[in-house]
Amino acid sequence: MIINFGSINIDHVYKVSQLPKAGETIPSNGYEKFLGGKGVNQSIAMAQAGAKVRHVGAIGNDADWVLSEIQNCCVDVGSIRKLDCATGHAIVTVSDDGENQIIIEGGANQALTEDQIDTALKNGSPADDWVCLQNETNLCSYIAENAKALGYKVAYSAAPFIAETTIEILPHVDLLAVNEGEAESLSNALGLAIDNIPVPELLITKGANGADLRFGDTSICQQAYKVTAVDTTGAGDTLFGSFLAEYSKSDDPQSALQYAAAASALQVTKAGAATAIPSYDQVKNFLKEQMQS
Repeated sequence: MIINFGSINIDHVYKVSQLPKAGETIPSNGYEKFLGGKGVNQSIAMAQAGAKVRHVGAIGNDADWVLSEIQNCCVDVGSIRKLDCATGHAIVTVSDDGENQIIIEGGANQALTEDQIDTALKNGSPADDWVCLQNETNLCSYIAENAKALGYKVAYSAAPFIAETTIEILPHVDLLAVNEGEAESLSNALGLAIDNIPVPELLITKGANGADLRFGDTSICQQAYKVTAVDTTGAGDTLFGSFLAEYSKSDDPQSALQYAAAASALQVTKAGAATAIPSYDQVKNFLKEQMQS
């Protein structure tokens, strides 16, 4: 099982011809509302890849439909609390070429409690389970430190990137996931080369250029698959969640990274974040087509 302490957002998505510049007002060409948030995107990617996933988080009283959507994606929602505050949300602008800008309001995501975290960890199996977290909830250091102390393997998707928080959590991390810019920022903050960032396993996502995985003295480079992007929101979450799910099942990092790259490629061909994540069968069929072409 993967126990994911993660954000749950309502994404308000506005389609625009091009992303606005500073001080610029532009018209929207369309509006949609989706389930999103880095945490829940990753949970759904994990579940779609066939992993057993328990999501630990919080929503407000305004989001019963959100809980239903997460549950419909085969994610265990028993550790999601409903609070008397606003659900986390994001304002997303997506341009015609698929690029995006995102503003996040934490809401209920910033209201996790130590009791909620302790209960979730006690109900897991440290010898077999992974714990996953990101930077969109509160108490990240508490989650990582206590999970590691109990013997869990800890996966950390260090976004939105905060150097001080990431450095504090690193000693408790088995697998760190960052994008290229975040890897460079962390390298500079530590005063170390990227290859010397002190974690057992390092996953660096590179957008259209794929992803790199370093574990021990071994490195794997996975190229991105060529697709026509409609919306890149959630692509990195899909890649990371899919990778962790496959890796936790197979213990084969190379095949897990290949699967994750394919899942991410398919995800960007549809609008939305969580709702665009492909199923296991869709990814496997896509990989077969790629091998035949």
